[in-house]
This record gives sequence, structure tokens and C-alpha cells, in this order.
Amino acid sequence: MSNKPSFIAYAVRQRAEGEKANWTAIGVAWAHKKGGGFNVELEATPLDGRIVLMPPKDDDGSDSASD
Repeated sequence: MSNKPSFIAYAVRQRAEGEKANWTAIGVAWAHKKGGGFNVELEATPLDGRIVLMPPKDDDGSDSASD
């Protein structure tokens, strides 16, 4: 099993209309070896309780596929 997480957890805060949202990395998640779940480690919890999980980006900036 790789130590690289399957997903990065983000808190996304919307800004004023026409401005980009502010994405803050707040943790990571790893898929269980046998499937069916994830281990999630958060360093912070968003006040609105919403968390977005996205695959980590490769060194070239593209999304990597989950292993």
C-alpha cells in the first residue's frame, strides 16, 4: 500500500460573485485495501461541515487515478 493518500480533503469557501472560491486543504483520505470505505484524517473541520474530496495531483499538475 502506498503512503500517498487516495484523496485530499478541502474546505471550499465561496467568495463574492465573479471571484474564485477559496480552496483550503484540511486533510487526507485513504481507501481501504478491501474497498468499501476510507480512513480520513482531518487537521481542521469547516464550520459549515462541508468537505470536498479530490484526487491528489501528480507532479505534472494532472489529477492522479486512485490506486
